[in-house]
Amino acid sequence: MSDATVLANGLAGLGLELDAGQREALLAYRDLLVKWNQAYNLTAVRDGAEMVTRHLLDSLAVLPHLHDQDTLDVGTGAGLPGIPLAIALPARRFVLLDSNGKKTRFVNQARRELGLGNVEVVHARVEQYRNAPSQIISRAFAALPDMLEVLAPLITGSTRILAMKAAAAEQELAAVPAGWRTRVEPLAVPGLAEARVLVIARREQPRP
Repeated sequence: MSDATVLANGLAGLGLELDAGQREALLAYRDLLVKWNQAYNLTAVRDGAEMVTRHLLDSLAVLPHLHDQDTLDVGTGAGLPGIPLAIALPARRFVLLDSNGKKTRFVNQARRELGLGNVEVVHARVEQYRNAPSQIISRAFAALPDMLEVLAPLITGSTRILAMKAAAAEQELAAVPAGWRTRVEPLAVPGLAEARVLVIARREQPRP
């Protein structure tokens, strides 16, 4: 089965309708990742076919849970989940933040080659970033309590935090400090036997 077919079947399994140009852009991004990964060690996944499932479809599984808001991808690494999401949602703005220079260089190159005008790449530590977003997503940044602590200066009462996790997130949830409310949404990634969840966190609103 070709990678294009695996992607198309996976998108159908997620209930997502992307046009031919978007599907081509996703595979072009994967091809860039394979190429750069040989020299820059951007991801532990080496096989291009495996990247379709573990990177593209895994990232796109969160689409139903995104609100129609600008989104900050914290610790984006090689552009995950931000690049696949930006390809799928060209009308929305994504800021991809990472402190690793070689990774942000790759993400900038991918942004240029794919013509993603809705993507801004920022090479900085989270502590240095000052623009408070409405929605923050992370795929592999930090344990949830640590993530909430580091992001605290950016978080307002309306900010949504979306943390993509393996299913075993109970210990992290148990360690979330007081003042937060969380909910867990299961994510089903076609072709991936391992369970995934999305933890959505917001500050508790003070009672009137």
